[in-house]
Amino acid sequence: MKILLFGKNGQIGWELQRSLAPLGEVIALQKNSPSHCGDLSNLEGIAQTVADIAPDVIVNAAAYTAVDQAESESQHAHTINALAPGILAQAAKRCQAWLVHYSTDYVFDGHGDQPLSEIDPTQPLNIYGSTKLAGEKAIEDTGCQHLIFRTSWVYSTQGNNFAKTMLRLAQERDHLRVINDQIGSPTGADLLADITAIALRAAKNQKENVSGLYHATASGETSWYHYAQFVLHFARQAGIAIKVTPETLTPISTQAFPLPAKRPNNTRLNCQKLRDTFGLHLPHWEMGVARMLSEMTKNAQ
Repeated sequence: MKILLFGKNGQIGWELQRSLAPLGEVIALQKNSPSHCGDLSNLEGIAQTVADIAPDVIVNAAAYTAVDQAESESQHAHTINALAPGILAQAAKRCQAWLVHYSTDYVFDGHGDQPLSEIDPTQPLNIYGSTKLAGEKAIEDTGCQHLIFRTSWVYSTQGNNFAKTMLRLAQERDHLRVINDQIGSPTGADLLADITAIALRAAKNQKENVSGLYHATASGETSWYHYAQFVLHFARQAGIAIKVTPETLTPISTQAFPLPAKRPNNTRLNCQKLRDTFGLHLPHWEMGVARMLSEMTKNAQ
């Protein structure tokens, strides 16, 4: 199996290089790769890359993810998140390849307090969510064989994430306020990469038609506030010097911390379809975050 990976240095892309390696040859590209075009803003270039490599699988782990910045860079975000996935899907259909793509909980407006399924109505609150939803639809409209994974609150040891930010700020500041009315599931890039490899193996075995849209997160749910508390509890137990303790964190509402882009309050995702289709057990979010924090603190020593 020949696998073409876009976004090799992102959080998910980094882990995919590990998880996909046992499946076959992985050709991993970044934005400025010298041999082939990996820049999703170059639509002709990425189409030519697929034509030149003729892969069995295309995995798109690249995206425009600057949620607030997208409000003022809507066209650039649309090119990368909406137009480019459509181009990759068309190219995948031409060479009869599978396309794997990652989307977001931000396609929903966040109303209610129940986990959202793949068939629930979408209504993005911001430009980022709108462009990601447009990317999903562009892929589906081509009719190519695809796996779209909607996920939430992605983190990894590679790059920046919420847990790293909380640790840094807790060491620098005497007080922190964290939003307590947005609910979701922190999801490790390593878990998403492993889910991808398992799903691709099932897809290529052709035991059943698994092409479609799936919700994919760790199990359990939390708020950003309780997520931060978990991180600071871990730091204290690990002997990391922090000025802000879990008990002195201040919970605040979304309205008290306005940002350019609106966020949905409820981003719980129902992953039962993923579990049933691929026979997966999705670990609790605390397990993955604790593992990441252990690796981070070990590397810092």
